[in-house]
Amino acid sequence: MPSFDEVLKEAGEFGRFQKRVFFLLCQTGITFSFLFVGVVFLGQAPEHYWCRIPGAAELSERCGWTLEEEQNYTVPALNLVNRFSSGQCERFDIEWNNTSVSCANPLSHFTNRSLGNVPLTSCQDGWVYKQPHSTIVSEYNLVCANAWMLDLTQAVLNLGFLTGAFTLGYAADRYGRIRIYLYSCLGVGLCGLVVAFAPNFSIFLIFRFLQGVFGKGTWMTAYVIVTEIVGSDQRRIVGIVIQMFFTLGIMILPGIAYLIPTWQGIQLAITLPNFLFLLYYWAVPESPRWLLTRKKGEKALNIMHTIAKHNGKYLSPHYSEITVADEEVSNPSFLDLVRTPQMRKYTLILMYAWFTSALIYQGLVMRLGIIGGNLYLDFFISGAVELPAALLILLTIDRIGRRLPFAISNIVAGVACLITAFLPEDILWLKTSVATLGRLGITMAFEIVYLVNSELYPTTLRNFGVSLCSSLCDLGGIIAPFLLFRLAAIWMELPLIIFSILAVICGILVLFLPETKGISLPETVEDVEQLSSLQSKSGRKKKHQDTSYI
Repeated sequence: MPSFDEVLKEAGEFGRFQKRVFFLLCQTGITFSFLFVGVVFLGQAPEHYWCRIPGAAELSERCGWTLEEEQNYTVPALNLVNRFSSGQCERFDIEWNNTSVSCANPLSHFTNRSLGNVPLTSCQDGWVYKQPHSTIVSEYNLVCANAWMLDLTQAVLNLGFLTGAFTLGYAADRYGRIRIYLYSCLGVGLCGLVVAFAPNFSIFLIFRFLQGVFGKGTWMTAYVIVTEIVGSDQRRIVGIVIQMFFTLGIMILPGIAYLIPTWQGIQLAITLPNFLFLLYYWAVPESPRWLLTRKKGEKALNIMHTIAKHNGKYLSPHYSEITVADEEVSNPSFLDLVRTPQMRKYTLILMYAWFTSALIYQGLVMRLGIIGGNLYLDFFISGAVELPAALLILLTIDRIGRRLPFAISNIVAGVACLITAFLPEDILWLKTSVATLGRLGITMAFEIVYLVNSELYPTTLRNFGVSLCSSLCDLGGIIAPFLLFRLAAIWMELPLIIFSILAVICGILVLFLPETKGISLPETVEDVEQLSSLQSKSGRKKKHQDTSYI
């Protein structure tokens, strides 16, 4: 009875059929990137806003003021009275609905001396925005004391990613890949519509969380399907290329945001494409590997015949049944990952690497929204620099190995963040170039950790181990907005210093992982425990061979 891999080799490991399915599912990477980093444009800080002042609107209407005149008259420059305030978070405690106030010169009712004695009060009646519906910040008043709520919107989304990884990951293993993929596409689309028209901030948060749950479901199941329908030699390449479509989405997003002036319009533009993926019901089959694990060999064989037909191949008639080469243990637990010394070391290092990569990556992306400059152009360039990251990985991991590029990319990211923090603003081109190098480094680290994590765990624990370790990625995403925005409020470059420390530590730690280039995937925990000793023996043998020629 042939194994699935043997049948796949005869049907074509990466023929026309797989390429079509691969291209279709890669589009999911584009829409997922919209969701992943969309807050940069959905939550842009409005340029012009000030405290809504009781009576000011009525006075403005009586006097026929424009919006600018209302601001100039009712939010006076507090530096005139030796007090610092922009009028965005504080205002004079003055009753502007006084009928004796002059329309031509309302402040003539007060002298500078009396203004100096007028107490300041916080904005208790909301704010006035020149563009009230341009971002979620102006839509829900996420300014001043409420500014932390913008951080919360991204943290809630990442909490949704974390929840989706466990719930929909389990569902995809139990009920099927393509079914959960289609349900997730429908869910992320419907939740995105509710987010666009949410009547209040609470509803916005709830459905943004659900959008994160279903969004992770689309990305995760698409990734699994494309890696399960191709041969083992192609898995690494398709895994990296699908992430390049994620990068493509990052490059497209600023163009969408530039053309659409309101956050609701942007939200709809990045949400509606998910409904098109429902058409995949007729184009993408269920994973035959999954069908075999559910004892549905006949359906799996029918799909293999379809794949062979589209690839111009022909399956032998004696292929009436297929076996699964590897079966996983039924109930792996976290203790299995930390029970033995080497497994424990690898697990802790990989969890830290996932956490650090996600925190720094999201932090650097969101930082573009607060440093000024041309956000749309800067965001596009920062996305474009991720494409060389994938190419560098493809060129190095089979020649140099995994460990060294993994360590160097983290250290480069850390050093670049540290240098960027202390470069003066007037050398903008150099500051931008070094920051871009940091983005390149952390992108490489983020993509390599996927590969290293799967190669270091045994077959019996691989899926569970990768899922558990990668959950730290979502935890890093939850912390990233709070770390970035709150520390940047103290000093704009402070987050970069924190990022640099975390990245350099990660670069040092991953050097304690074994090199997996050219080594067969471990089947058991015992195989993992022997990896380091095998490499030590291999290294001593190579050294002996080298010295024998001297």
